[in-house]
Amino acid sequence: MNSLPNARDWQLALGQPGAIVTDLDDIGQCIRVILTTPKGSDPLRPEFGADAGQYIDYPIDQAAPHLVRVCWDAIELWEPRVELISIRPRLGDAPGHLILQINWRRRGAGTGAAEQATEVGL
Repeated sequence: MNSLPNARDWQLALGQPGAIVTDLDDIGQCIRVILTTPKGSDPLRPEFGADAGQYIDYPIDQAAPHLVRVCWDAIELWEPRVELISIRPRLGDAPGHLILQINWRRRGAGTGAAEQATEVGL
């Protein structure tokens, strides 16, 4: 039986049965979950997630600024532990694949706190 971690923030790791993520890794995983969950897909929280899918048929140069805005708003709403610094889109390896690099720090940690980066493929 796994003992619970001695961390303030933790959850089960996605795609890794029996593993957990803690602290900053927990926050990074939450950001990925928020951005890859379509709004309306969680029946108990219909507003949870990001409306990133509405830009799927846009050319990437037109979709990118909309995706940054939608994702910024979703993270601000659903992840109160985070102070966003930037969201930078870049092309992925596959055609039409966009990767967002989300730069953030733990809210309340101060400007001297280490900046974290989480990448999410859309």
